[in-house]
Amino acid sequence: MALYVEGLNKGAANGGMAQFQEMMRQQLESSMNAELEKLLDSTEGSDREVSRKDFEGFRNLFQRFLQVKGPSIEWIKIQRPPEDSIQPYERILGRGLPNSVADCLNKLVVVKLNGGLGTSMGCKGPKSLISVRNENTFLDLTVQQIEHLNKTYNTNVPLVLMNSFNTDEDTKKILQKYTHHRVKIHTFNQSRYPRINKESLLPVSTSLSMTGQSAEGWYPPGHGDIYASFYNSGLMDQLIAQGKEYIFVSNIDNLGATVDLHILHHLVSQPNGKRCEFIMEVTDKTRADVKGGTLIQYEGKLRLLEIAQVPKAHVDEFKSVSKFKIFNTNNLWISLPAIKRLQEQKAMDLEIIVNPKTLDGGQNVVQLETAVGAAIKCFDNALGINVPRSRFLPVKTTSDLLLVMSNLYSLDAGSLTMSPRREFPTTPHVKLGSSFTNVQEYVNRFESIPDMLELDHLTVSGDVTLGKNVSLKGTVIIIANHGDRIDIPAGSMLENKIVSGNLRIMDH
Repeated sequence: MALYVEGLNKGAANGGMAQFQEMMRQQLESSMNAELEKLLDSTEGSDREVSRKDFEGFRNLFQRFLQVKGPSIEWIKIQRPPEDSIQPYERILGRGLPNSVADCLNKLVVVKLNGGLGTSMGCKGPKSLISVRNENTFLDLTVQQIEHLNKTYNTNVPLVLMNSFNTDEDTKKILQKYTHHRVKIHTFNQSRYPRINKESLLPVSTSLSMTGQSAEGWYPPGHGDIYASFYNSGLMDQLIAQGKEYIFVSNIDNLGATVDLHILHHLVSQPNGKRCEFIMEVTDKTRADVKGGTLIQYEGKLRLLEIAQVPKAHVDEFKSVSKFKIFNTNNLWISLPAIKRLQEQKAMDLEIIVNPKTLDGGQNVVQLETAVGAAIKCFDNALGINVPRSRFLPVKTTSDLLLVMSNLYSLDAGSLTMSPRREFPTTPHVKLGSSFTNVQEYVNRFESIPDMLELDHLTVSGDVTLGKNVSLKGTVIIIANHGDRIDIPAGSMLENKIVSGNLRIMDH
């Protein structure tokens, strides 16, 4: 990229900026095409065909990346979305449910984004296989939820997993255990794109191999790739032929993202001329969500605005809870025929996210990615629905894991619901220190999960363990200084306490 920019600056200095820019761009495109052909020549058979399809998508993204001139959003053009474009959930609830819920459900496919690894929690393999509640993994809970729907309404809602090359093999091995469940499970693979050298803007990998050093040269290009890879897999056509009309897409680590019958009914029952093709579930922003993407009106269309698109001068404004009150949960309801139409018209124009990375050897690379929600501007009659916070329950860290494992939630047919014994609808703010980052270490530090029904805030830092049947209430702060260790005895009840040093307990 540096060489590209340097070349453009020289062109500007010599005059004829536009011609020079175009020449540089064509040269880079041509070099990239030559490198991609070399990579394709390094393999044969079905792998080559899959890679060729992937590279078509990458070429398109790369060409658009070279053509981008300045930010994709002009701040001055941003408008608040019209009143009726973001509907309160209560209004959707007020419509009630149809006589035949089964008819709605038989038009639905549940799609889970399953490309991520559990590395942020110190785990190897797919994140979906981490145990989150009563020995159940994210995948177990998802299967239980859909099986419960299918049994209750005598329907056939299938589950589709979008895997990445990082998660595909391990996920497929585990799927055998669900053979006798009442859920048909399909998988398809996200594309595999080449990481590009930040200086030369050419692929860092010299072969399509996923072993050794070459493996570092590849990445799954963000969840915005779902549209192309689902379409290319042939599975989309298969599901449309079976009468499926909508997909409900969500992150597999969002335990609040269950099938909502009211939202589904709202989608299915729209009049033909005003058929809604895309619903994004949004929820009210708190100070913890300031980086989440939000919905805006832009050039007459509903559009997702991500923090990466915001000019530096306006970042504080973007983070403001008073101006941008909602954020995207990444729970999306999308029309299958509309995805097919947009793919065939090549009309899916998603903003490019440029993600810089440093490889283990110190090499600086760039990943070009897209986000699934950014497609909202491409669909007809798109809508936001402002849902309760309970539909956004992501587990990104062990602090989140502690919440969902605790008695704050009860588990029923794979779904977590807040305990009626909790007096406040909000969840406590939990911050576990670096000694708890790794799931295995986190498990070793809790003899049993504490009672947290009356907890508001918990901070734990340093070498701390908690015994069985500990109860935490109000604000609890436990800090073991470097070299110290704190063991909270079994049966302790800490209410508004600060514990520091070698177990000094003070009222807070």
